[in-house]
Amino acid sequence: MDVKVKILRYNPEVLDEAEWKTYSVTLQPTDRVLDALHKIKWEQDGTLTFRRSCAHGVCGSDAMRINGRNRLACKTLIKDLNPGKEITVEPIKGLTVLKDLVVDMDPFFEAYRAVMPFLVTSGHEPTRERIQSQADRDRFDDTTKCILCAACTTSCPVFWSDGQYFGPQAIVGAHRFIFDSRDEGTEQRLEILNDKEGVWRCRTTFNCTDACPRGIEVTKAIQEVKRALIFRRV
Repeated sequence: MDVKVKILRYNPEVLDEAEWKTYSVTLQPTDRVLDALHKIKWEQDGTLTFRRSCAHGVCGSDAMRINGRNRLACKTLIKDLNPGKEITVEPIKGLTVLKDLVVDMDPFFEAYRAVMPFLVTSGHEPTRERIQSQADRDRFDDTTKCILCAACTTSCPVFWSDGQYFGPQAIVGAHRFIFDSRDEGTEQRLEILNDKEGVWRCRTTFNCTDACPRGIEVTKAIQEVKRALIFRRV
């Protein structure tokens, strides 16, 4: 079937502002938006620029706004988008567009690094693995699923208007270690997030939860970090 794909194009070497361009592509209902982008780039316009790597919803590199919602192009089936109508594709919001669907991810990763997304321990290196009960593991299991796609952070209205806000993903990244019974850096992370640009900027719109391609309960994780700050216990 023939599908119209409307893409927001931007090349800073050619255009002062982004502009929409529409392509007609022959696709199967079970094809993905990423397949459509590949066909356009390989068969119609080699200048089209976008990120993608594994193409199986694991790397998170092909997050973009599809029909006005943050999604992974590799997981979004054409048949689920009402292909009888024009499909719109544009870059995720809140980050500087470098070219076409590619945005500058540096501020996103800077926020992630700032919350210390690694295990903090003291003493000598253990001679065996650090034992943890299943109940302790379950406490933070949901937030281990994050693939750093930025879909949650760039769906957040607060982040759109305030680029200094840590954003949902950084809080999710901190949550994964704050609630890890083996970790000793909880107080440091809580203090980092106890900032005017930290968890208190969240307005609980649930956009982040809706946007997560991994089904992480992002808003719930943010609320748990807030409670940990208030009561100083996890």
